[in-house]
Amino acid sequence: MTVRIDIWSDIVCPYCSIGKARFEQALADFPHRDEVEVAWHSFELDRHAEPVSAATLPEMIAAKYGVSHEQAEAQHVGLEHAAAEVGLTFAWREARPGNTHDAHRLTHLAADHGLQAETVDRLMRAYFSEGQAIGDRDTLVRLAGEVGLDEGEVRAMLGSDDYGNHVRSDQATAKMIGIEGVPFFVLDRKFGVSGAQPVEVFSEALAQAWDRRGEEAQQREAAGCGGDCGNGSCGSGACSA
Repeated sequence: MTVRIDIWSDIVCPYCSIGKARFEQALADFPHRDEVEVAWHSFELDRHAEPVSAATLPEMIAAKYGVSHEQAEAQHVGLEHAAAEVGLTFAWREARPGNTHDAHRLTHLAADHGLQAETVDRLMRAYFSEGQAIGDRDTLVRLAGEVGLDEGEVRAMLGSDDYGNHVRSDQATAKMIGIEGVPFFVLDRKFGVSGAQPVEVFSEALAQAWDRRGEEAQQREAAGCGGDCGNGSCGSGACSA
């Protein structure tokens, strides 16, 4: 029995990085963690951003939301402290914001090689902790090589439109199911958790999803489906998911 977790996020979203860490803490303590499958999905907060911006994070936030530079800095200090509580370094003063479309395409290529989680983690760490420009293609190629991807294949992909349809599909799905902000976690296609919630919230959601999946398995067995129905339903339709 496997529980699937679909996560929509953006590489440069600090709440996504913090939410990811909190979710992973909950998952590490979950008794059935080896039977949880996680898939990452693309959500671009600013599709029109330059590949690498010359503006600082506070300058961008102040301009976007109409707040003062001091207010924007205070917000980032608060995020820095929240990140530290889950073992993350948020070096917002050195951050080099930019367009994340290529980074998202890279995560989909990585998924085809079984390295999506490692790639998402490396990209977020590069952006939030190391001041690396994840909108720069040379940087993406190097980071991809660090997680075990072939740099030549990555460079060729970035020079094409490959996996762009994957990014657009993720965003269309997000719109269809009503996701307006990230991070957003969908557990077993039934339960939604929005935002960088406390670890306890993720733990409860995982337990709820697992219990629900167990109840459904029992219902299928009682209806004569036996084990896993594979495509979500038996031939008679008696066990539709």
